Amino acid sequence: MKIDPQHSIVPIDKTSKTKTVRPTETPAKVEVKNTVRPERHKKARGALLRWFAQIGIQPNDDTLDVVALAKQTSRREHILASNKLRNLQRILDIAMEVNIDSEPSEQVDPDWFFTFSRLAEDIHSPAMQSLWGKIAAVEITQPGSFSLRTLHLLTQITQRDAKIFNKAASLACRRKQESTPRLLVGYYQRASFLNWLRPSQQTHLNLAQFGLTYPDILSLIDMGLIFASEIETGELDTERREYWRCGDNRFEIAPRKRGTALVYYKFTSVGSELYRLASRHPKPTYLDALLSLLGNAFEVVSHHASDN
Repeated sequence: MKIDPQHSIVPIDKTSKTKTVRPTETPAKVEVKNTVRPERHKKARGALLRWFAQIGIQPNDDTLDVVALAKQTSRREHILASNKLRNLQRILDIAMEVNIDSEPSEQVDPDWFFTFSRLAEDIHSPAMQSLWGKIAAVEITQPGSFSLRTLHLLTQITQRDAKIFNKAASLACRRKQESTPRLLVGYYQRASFLNWLRPSQQTHLNLAQFGLTYPDILSLIDMGLIFASEIETGELDTERREYWRCGDNRFEIAPRKRGTALVYYKFTSVGSELYRLASRHPKPTYLDALLSLLGNAFEVVSHHASDN
């Protein structure tokens, strides 16, 4: 049997008091398990207790008798009911402050309203309560503005999701006389012989340069707020101008040659409904880059106007 040098036997000096550590012993690893800082652990426990206290839950106490347990259950039910009531009250307060210059044109669908109230009572975030309050105000005065499908989707949207949607809404453009927003990302030109002789030109924008990353787009797709892939318009007429509005600006474009189309991400019907309430912030750098890009294939005329 061949013995590997690294496993050769080392004689032990019995007169030495030094303990020989065997290769299988790893004392250093045992100490790693106890690296949690006590102050951090205490803060984490405190945070857990505070959050669970808001839903009437305390650490398990096996000494509680049936009567004490029943009281604790009743207290929890009271806390949950109180939270739901407060949520609805906050949403109503927000809705009352929304300035809508119109009178109700028809009766609100009772099924819509009671579904709204049932879902809204579980909205605890102030930012999301603000959104639900605006929806209530708009729907009461303009019934049919928001579908039940939109309400159900909203219950699954977090504050982080709402911020991503607001970023997309800030970049969105709308074609004249159309309500569906689109994220214009560039254009497409049908291949021709001359295209092969000319140097290639950039035809698409990278939206990440303007704050909307590709993971953000995937999140919007997953939430059902934009469609799952880029869409091309049909071939645009060289004799006809397209009128678009992006934020406070509007522009006209006309393709220089046949076989040219715009490329964009389209908002879904739910995304279009929520677009009306999104917190939009102008992105002049995006519009400048978009018009500069389109200038390679279109005649572009830019104007400034208020976004009605």
